Amino acid sequence: MQIDRIRLHPLEVPMSRPIKMAGETLTHAHTLLAGITDETGRTGWGEASAAPLMTGETLASLAASTEYLASRLPGCRVDDADAIAPLLDGLLYANPSAKSCLETALMDLLAQRTGIPLHQWLRGAAPLAMPRLELLHMLASGDLEGELEEARVLRAQGWRQWKIKVGTGPADLDVTRVARLSEALRGDVVSADANQALSDDTALAIARAGVTHGLGFLEQPFRVGRIEAMARLHRDTGLPLCADESIQDLDDIRRHHAAAAAQGASLKLIKLGGTQALVEAGRLCLAQGMRVNLACKVAETTISAAATAHAGFALGAVDWGFSMSNRYLAQDLCAAPLSPLDGGVLPSQLSAPGLGFAPEAGRLRAFASPGLPARDFH
Repeated sequence: MQIDRIRLHPLEVPMSRPIKMAGETLTHAHTLLAGITDETGRTGWGEASAAPLMTGETLASLAASTEYLASRLPGCRVDDADAIAPLLDGLLYANPSAKSCLETALMDLLAQRTGIPLHQWLRGAAPLAMPRLELLHMLASGDLEGELEEARVLRAQGWRQWKIKVGTGPADLDVTRVARLSEALRGDVVSADANQALSDDTALAIARAGVTHGLGFLEQPFRVGRIEAMARLHRDTGLPLCADESIQDLDDIRRHHAAAAAQGASLKLIKLGGTQALVEAGRLCLAQGMRVNLACKVAETTISAAATAHAGFALGAVDWGFSMSNRYLAQDLCAAPLSPLDGGVLPSQLSAPGLGFAPEAGRLRAFASPGLPARDFH
């Protein structure tokens, strides 16, 4: 396969409502789409989002590094998936988000050319191990009664995994929210996600309430680097911990496992460098007895959602659920976006060759970043 042309689309897509997280309130998704066209005229798609507090990337920096790579790729041959990482690594050190965007588009193309879904390409000869990929619903308003009603309605529709955002309001309210929501949803997989925002005392209070009331795990309570604090919190409470911002590569997974600082990891394409790297990281977690959560950055479009879901079905075990964030956009870029079915994603939704989704040209124009133009490389 020869790369003929690459088109990059920096975008600002409005959220359906603001989402408050520790450290930022999101009103728009700042994301970059890449369309790579081969010599036959097929186009594959990839996506990566800005994540200043996770990857250090703004939309401008992400666009710049992806443009650097894209300017050097037309004319290159990519005849199998194993050639992608050496090609990109040979052009630019690090920058996993930019590489993820382009790797996903190239993997989409390779799977399209073979006529199989991307998850089948990624898993190889292994049989499909999961009948569905369970989705996590985010409870982030801070309004306890509203969150209880929100969960009640969705639970009746089949949702069984939940993420309570903590660290943005008073500590005592977070403890109460974790206790009440965990108790109300007992039997489901309920987690609390702090995005590095908790003090030692607040983390301990939330963890103790969680153990009492059925919380499944606590995600990234402390700042990156506080591995011993994570290990101590787990020792003191017995509550499983999930590392998110702390996990940027395979060595981070190994370090957290060796220190008993995390019993699972939240894996994202933009942190690891693409679909193949995400599956490799997931397999490492499973081999060490760690649980896996898959997540898109809040918020990404169907392109990233589908790529992550394909990786999940290739991996075959995602016990801590999938945070699919295109649900939080006012409008997706795809005319028929990847959508939840009774709280999950089914393999039948990903049965088309390749990624199975492409953005609408009109929506790419409508949500174009006012400060960063689309760029063509050929």
